Amino acid sequence: MKAASPKQYLPLLGKTLIEWTLEALISHPQIHHIILPISPQDEYFADLPIASAPWLTTVPGGKERADSVLSGLSWLKSHSADFKKEWALVHDAARPCVNPTDISALLQLTQTGHGGILASPVRDTMKRGVESSTTKTASMPSLHVDHTVDRTNLWHALTPQFFPAEALYNALAQGLSQSLNITDEASAIELQQGKVHIVEGCASNIKVTHPHDLQLAEFYLKSRGENAS
Repeated sequence: MKAASPKQYLPLLGKTLIEWTLEALISHPQIHHIILPISPQDEYFADLPIASAPWLTTVPGGKERADSVLSGLSWLKSHSADFKKEWALVHDAARPCVNPTDISALLQLTQTGHGGILASPVRDTMKRGVESSTTKTASMPSLHVDHTVDRTNLWHALTPQFFPAEALYNALAQGLSQSLNITDEASAIELQQGKVHIVEGCASNIKVTHPHDLQLAEFYLKSRGENAS
């Protein structure tokens, strides 16, 4: 993000990005508490007004996403009256534009007994790139197109991702112990041959990754506010 602070603390319409995300979640009528993994080296969150919210619990974050999610699930496991009945809704702090209607659709997966993810269908032509054998120079790209990938049934994985808490806990713990490549919660479940449903979500549920994404997030948040009014 080319910023002095982590991207979740960048300003966005008078708040930090993470405040928008947390408020988007807790405003949903079916969400009553949030467990937030925070890096032990974090120097920013404690100074935010939202840090003292009664509906928020912070736990130590880990080196990777999977470690942090497992930390949150460990807290839930030790504080739940019946962990086997719990479900976990996992969301990226850098996705402030999540739509409440999409969350509601995802939460309905409890009726299936299996979890799933929000995702948006791939709309663009997809290319598989490979490193060029030509020596890279300032005027010569290092990549070229190897072939066009069939985009049929290809989806962009979004968050939240929603799974039975015990199944996700076990999948993450086993995957990490085996040093498997866990890129999101769904991949951990997939590695254990679990079923992952796809719930189509809004493409506006962007992940702020590059500087221009902040402008796009601002546009979506403003549009939502105007529509609500």
